[in-house]
Amino acid sequence: MALLLNIDTSTEGASICLADGATCLGLLSNHTQKDHAAWLHPAIQQALHSANKKITDLTAVGITAGPGSYTGLRVAMASAKGLCYALHIPLIAVNTLEAMVYAARSEEADYLCPAIDARRMEIFTAVYDKNFNTILGPQSLIIQPDSFSTLLETKSILFFGNGSRKMQPVIQHPHAFFKDIPFNATHLAAATFKKYEHQEFASLALAEPIYLKEFV
Repeated sequence: MALLLNIDTSTEGASICLADGATCLGLLSNHTQKDHAAWLHPAIQQALHSANKKITDLTAVGITAGPGSYTGLRVAMASAKGLCYALHIPLIAVNTLEAMVYAARSEEADYLCPAIDARRMEIFTAVYDKNFNTILGPQSLIIQPDSFSTLLETKSILFFGNGSRKMQPVIQHPHAFFKDIPFNATHLAAATFKKYEHQEFASLALAEPIYLKEFV
């Protein structure tokens, strides 16, 4: 089976998951956003040691490529590229919003809407159905009372992620539901293994973070 290292530093919490295919062998987390860069490489060494694996045993490295924290995205991308280049293994890049859906796939709703806080009243968001089909593509959105109103007329939508906290007071609709659903690299593992099986690899030369909007 494939030994995959999964890295998520896209939001305020960072985590890594060493996985045998989609099965997590070990999860490590860091909740101090400013320390993600210093924490990451020792955590990778610790995860490998705990699983009695060597870094040369890795088959691929998967990351959340964004959207999310600009600095966090660069930390994961640079570290993953370095490992993949040195070990001659593929890089797997997953949109953060898509990866978040794996954490909510058992919830009762027609559509799932992950949301990442993008400062002020703006969020990074997208809408997916329960089969991971894209209903509304990833975008940067300023929250308004009528946001998602067309979809909400006929479908129930579950909003989750740290961006949903500031959506809840604004979006008042009987088909809108809100829930705090934890997300970490174990959910990314399911997404990266799916891409690994289909050999959907990112280019080490061309891959870059998905920002969705310019840094200001």
